[in-house]
Amino acid sequence: MDGTGMNMLGNRGALRIAALGIVATLVTACSSGGAGGSDGAGPVETSSAPPAKPVSLSLGVTDQAVDVAPGLPVVATAADGKLTEVSLTNAEGKAVSGQLSPDGLQWTNTESLGYEKRYTLSVTGQGSDGKPVTKTSTFTTVKPRTLTFLSINPLDGTTVGVGQPLGFYFDEPIADKAAVESMISITTEPKVEGAFYWFNEKEVHWRPQNFWTPGTKVTIDARIYGKHVGNGIYGQEDRHVTTTIGDAVIHEADGQTHQVVTKVNGQVVRTMPTSMGDAQNPTPVGTYVLTEKHSNMVMDSRTYGLSLEAGGYVTPVDWAVRMSNSGIFFHSAPWSVGDQGHRNVSHGCLNLSPENAKWVFDNAKQGDVVVVTNSGGPRLEAWDGFGDWQVPWDQWVKGNR
Repeated sequence: MDGTGMNMLGNRGALRIAALGIVATLVTACSSGGAGGSDGAGPVETSSAPPAKPVSLSLGVTDQAVDVAPGLPVVATAADGKLTEVSLTNAEGKAVSGQLSPDGLQWTNTESLGYEKRYTLSVTGQGSDGKPVTKTSTFTTVKPRTLTFLSINPLDGTTVGVGQPLGFYFDEPIADKAAVESMISITTEPKVEGAFYWFNEKEVHWRPQNFWTPGTKVTIDARIYGKHVGNGIYGQEDRHVTTTIGDAVIHEADGQTHQVVTKVNGQVVRTMPTSMGDAQNPTPVGTYVLTEKHSNMVMDSRTYGLSLEAGGYVTPVDWAVRMSNSGIFFHSAPWSVGDQGHRNVSHGCLNLSPENAKWVFDNAKQGDVVVVTNSGGPRLEAWDGFGDWQVPWDQWVKGNR
């Protein structure tokens, strides 16, 4: 190879070395201008962790509050931290039971408070800053003008018929009817839609649109204790009732054929001659619900306003099953067996032979249905016994408050 070739190689080598030097310089320059700043210092570390905060506590009941309803929950909550200690004590220092949520963010009392009592709520929490914070509230519960007790029909543990309404009876007039309705929880299995209807200031019923389905489980939780129902009146105690809907027993009583056809779950099981109210005392037409039964009782017309002088009576009877509060019964009437199946001669009751009356008595349960037609009588009043089914559904759902 001649000298020219050597020079060319040397020049190319020099160029290659010079190029590498330029690249190195560029890399160095880029590094110097990075996050470390123009003075050539190393990278600055940054953190995404939020700043530490103190816990924020809410006690729900303001300090020195008065007239607190004891039936409403006392709630303490924490934000930006957790509750570490909560105590609710009465004036004697006795602790009220409560429960802390699993996440530590809320505490609620599980024991009811008393009327006219003074309580102190002390709450401690800790935030992400690690520092404890304590808040305290002292308050007094209300002194009611009076208390109201609630009775419920049906009773707990019973099995009732498909026509049974749920009846709620207060011993004081209710001013805030909407509030009372919100205090009464009705759960059914399977689920059934229903509505409340007020018959007067002390009585409200709940029923579905149509007769119940046999086998339905009904649970009533009336949480009225410590809650205001209007005009300074508060609930005396909570009530809990469970009941089951039994077989569908429907008696179809026809005043023209003078027969009672009894169906159980849709199947005819018995047909019985009857005698209903005569022309002066016609049996009201409509849908009745059986309420009670007596193997022996004295039927006294004076209890519903018919004096003896005006044609009333005082008569002992057997196997009586009440259909209405106005004195309509199924009952044994051996004196009218010749009329039963032919003509109406009673004072309004459904007369049956002793054998048929005992069969009805033995098989009857509260809530079974009697449908009276063609008797020539007036329409059964909705307030007479459980005449609830006399109220059309579109009227019922409006509540009659």
